[in-house]
Amino acid sequence: MSRNSRIAGVAAIAGIMLAVGVVALREPRDPPREAVLPIAQENEQQEMLARELERCATLTMPDTTCEQAWVEKRRRFFGSDEGGRP
Repeated sequence: MSRNSRIAGVAAIAGIMLAVGVVALREPRDPPREAVLPIAQENEQQEMLARELERCATLTMPDTTCEQAWVEKRRRFFGSDEGGRP
């Protein structure tokens, strides 16, 4: 195999990889899920929130569900007047 054909092969592979990347970025994302905690005991809600925050810690892309989970975590940490809770 000649040097020029190897360069052409590498360029073709790089072009295919670039095209796949562009298509992947253009595809619509899944619709955002609501981060609604089901009516459950407070302990279960805390465990569910903790699991969701652990999942969020592994993500590298922004996620609306994670943002909502962090808002809930901050609300619980700092407290609020909603619902008669401290």
